[in-house]
Amino acid sequence: MEVLQLLISGISQGCVYGLIALGFVLIYKATEMVNFAQGDIMMLGAYVAITFISIWDWPYYWAFPATVLVMAAIGVALERLLLRPMIGEPHFAVLMLTIGLGFVLRAVAGAIWGNEPRALQTPYVGEVIRLGEVVIGYENLATIVGTAVLCFFMWVFFRFSRVGIAMQAASQNQLAAFYVGIPVKRMYSLVWALSAAIAAVAGILTAPVSLVDPLIGFVGIKAFAAAIVGGFGSMPGAIIGGLLIGVVEQFAGLYLPPGFGDMSTYVLLLAMLLIRPQGLFATMQKKKV
Repeated sequence: MEVLQLLISGISQGCVYGLIALGFVLIYKATEMVNFAQGDIMMLGAYVAITFISIWDWPYYWAFPATVLVMAAIGVALERLLLRPMIGEPHFAVLMLTIGLGFVLRAVAGAIWGNEPRALQTPYVGEVIRLGEVVIGYENLATIVGTAVLCFFMWVFFRFSRVGIAMQAASQNQLAAFYVGIPVKRMYSLVWALSAAIAAVAGILTAPVSLVDPLIGFVGIKAFAAAIVGGFGSMPGAIIGGLLIGVVEQFAGLYLPPGFGDMSTYVLLLAMLLIRPQGLFATMQKKKV
């Protein structure tokens, strides 16, 4: 039963890693930029939800979509104001810009909401399901179910919607997409909006489990490792990589000496780079321009 309990906790935490990793993959596939501020955008989404729910007393089921919409708008603003002018610049410059953006977002969060950890109140906080000796918190269950539902809608969006197909076309061949009438720059803005919205969902789902403070965004480092483990160009790989790291982390934290839980993420990353550098789902292709 202990193994099952650890497995559920690991899957729940892995879902958060996977959602943040999904944002990394979406942006990279579309723009070949790596957004190292993705974890901090997740942190900002959690604080926006706390503002709506704990400060303004909005109902949870209103605050959830409102937070997603606000973060999508922030994603568009970041792309247009900061990242679009960097198109054509060296990748190292873009990398440093996103790292600097992370510092700015942490400073802004600390200035607005303070550095003390905050909790997000939800209708299901503290509720549990007991299956024999296994205790499943509603928070963990909500994270797992919410991730599954989001992944399903993402699959439907990219498989059947015109906008989703246009976004894929723009990420594969910018010039051909432009020639057939796809507004490539608008697709890039939508990718950033979608990435920020997914990060907001991750923040809302993880906030009831982990207290929110400006440094919670550093979880993005583990999510980046999850994206690499899964295969940096694969959206299913991002989720699978996150789940794998979450489960390994839980088991290593219990059965290995203290400190090995966090270290296990990077050990797994190094092992994957040595054994299969392209990741579990090697679907990356060279972008045609």
